[in-house]
Amino acid sequence: MYGIILFLLIIDGLLLSVIVLMQSGKGDGLAAMGGGGGTMADSVLGGRQAVTLLTKGTWTTGAIFLVLAMVLSIMSSRSRSAASVLQQEFSTQPTPQPLLPGTGVTPPGQATTPPATGAGTTTTTNQ
Repeated sequence: MYGIILFLLIIDGLLLSVIVLMQSGKGDGLAAMGGGGGTMADSVLGGRQAVTLLTKGTWTTGAIFLVLAMVLSIMSSRSRSAASVLQQEFSTQPTPQPLLPGTGVTPPGQATTPPATGAGTTTTTNQ
């Protein structure tokens, strides 16, 4: 389910980018507000533009993008529980068995008899 919604979000983002790039520039953006174009009152309090199909498409795909991003955010935060990396690491390792002196109990995986040394070998010490 997460993968499907993520795929839809990517497709919607690409479609939103194409729709925004297809729109024509208005020519009175932030650069015109600094005194490069008409008066300040015309730039800030300008009349409403006609609503075109591209404008409706921009609002629609933008709303879909917002909803899908929120859904993915909620899904990703609820799928994981907050836990430390160290807790996860140590919880997967088995706990070692204690070795009690004099009981003859050895930890698993160790030989019960010490390795034999070769016959006739002597150890020399440097003095």
